[in-house]
Amino acid sequence: MSVRVGVIGAGVMGADHIRNLHSVVSGATVTAVADVDATRAAGLAAEVGADGLTDPYGLISRTDVDAVVVASHDSTHADLVLACIEARKPVLCEKPLAATVDECSTVVRAHEAAISGGIPLLTVGFMRRFDPGYVELKHTVSSRAVGDPLIVHCSSRTVTSGPGGDSEASITGSAIHELDTVPWLLDSPVVEVSWHATRASKRIEHRRDPQFMLLRTENGVLTTVDLFLNAGYGYDIRCEVVGEDGASRLAEPARTLTDHALQHGYSYSKDWVPRFADAYRLQLGEWIDSITEGRTSTLASARDGLQASVVAQALITSMRSGGGTVAVESPL
Repeated sequence: MSVRVGVIGAGVMGADHIRNLHSVVSGATVTAVADVDATRAAGLAAEVGADGLTDPYGLISRTDVDAVVVASHDSTHADLVLACIEARKPVLCEKPLAATVDECSTVVRAHEAAISGGIPLLTVGFMRRFDPGYVELKHTVSSRAVGDPLIVHCSSRTVTSGPGGDSEASITGSAIHELDTVPWLLDSPVVEVSWHATRASKRIEHRRDPQFMLLRTENGVLTTVDLFLNAGYGYDIRCEVVGEDGASRLAEPARTLTDHALQHGYSYSKDWVPRFADAYRLQLGEWIDSITEGRTSTLASARDGLQASVVAQALITSMRSGGGTVAVESPL
């Protein structure tokens, strides 16, 4: 059985999903692609033998679409996911689940009412849960190989921020990965946050960059997150967990070291595509397998998506209040 998938959004993220589903994920066939840009939709659709559309709701209602990937603009997520739930079609929504906490809550309530405790239809694309390095780090932490965790240090640095966006979008669009990863690593929810910033980088004018965040989880672990979207030097994701008896950290960004021309080292990727290629492939594979086998997937849940957005909103509240400590409210 091949799961017939429709993909909404044919930008960089959507295109990556389309090509992965077509080329490297077994058990899936891309049958339709929808995007506001008709030319872009048609081009990617032709590449994989699918139909190109401009109407995402038309895609959701098609009889040759069994499941949907939502990779369109954040502002469209809530309505599109609700349409998928109404159509009773499994949907993988890229992060964030929705643009606001209220929208996330509406989606989660609708989803839980629709499934009535059955197999979830909705999953959220926090792909770091499938990255081999993060998976190994979680195993190390869970096994207490370095003792009980005390501190987590995270860094998220990119070459340049995308077009548009502001200081708050840095949190909801980028730091949101750490807001999901940290409680997943520690098996403990974030209960308190604060936001801070250095002087702004000269490379950017319309947002505070870099940003610095403190997260405290329910088990008392303190996490630091430095977010620098215009670091310039490369795409660089770091995570270290310091425990009572040792420390463990990601070995990325490279798997090889090269000696050449009087230099020794590695090269950074320019964006997330090569760095998290395995994570996206493995996540999509698990999603398709769960649909085929009729079981709950191991992807982030709808409530995970809501929780990350609640933490993001608490950080934005701290930002607006000059960096004060803010308690994270329990969703729903």
